[in-house]
Amino acid sequence: MGISAKTLAIHHDKLYAGYVKKSDEIGEKLVALRTSGQYEGNATYSELRALKDAETFAVNGVYLHEWYFDVLGGDGAVDKAPELSKALAEKWGSVEEGLKYFSACAMAARGWSVLAWDTKAGALKHYNGDAHNQGGVWGCLPVIVLDVYEHAYFIDFGSDRKAYIEAFWKNFNWTKAEELYLAAKGR
Repeated sequence: MGISAKTLAIHHDKLYAGYVKKSDEIGEKLVALRTSGQYEGNATYSELRALKDAETFAVNGVYLHEWYFDVLGGDGAVDKAPELSKALAEKWGSVEEGLKYFSACAMAARGWSVLAWDTKAGALKHYNGDAHNQGGVWGCLPVIVLDVYEHAYFIDFGSDRKAYIEAFWKNFNWTKAEELYLAAKGR
């Protein structure tokens, strides 16, 4: 069983599209506030603070979903990512162990599970985020992004997140992940 067209349509055309719309709206409000000269920087509360906080939530909502959708629609054939496969095996002992660890991290996350190229460490790192604007590490470029919010799987899998994660890997686009990995490493 894969991720259904209905789930993807709702996820992409409603939820993701909503983040794009709100991101644009927040950007427009920030420009208007800045050009009005009526902005105040207050760490407890100010319109500027509220908009800047909402900005990271909305923009990350857009970007994370784009990376997630980018790696869907494949056949799960890991041999289509020779460099990424090699890196996973070097880090975790085997590709299978790397995916097992990623899947366990995804079970532990409340929102996002991300394998990224950490530009400071010069290595693959795995990070989880409970919200779009929480858990990300600056200087890290996503390679594999898995949405584990319930909206991503509840229509198809009910509360069985584990079955959803297994379906994700069966429908994973390793060719696209390879492209993201090589670009992140700067090749």
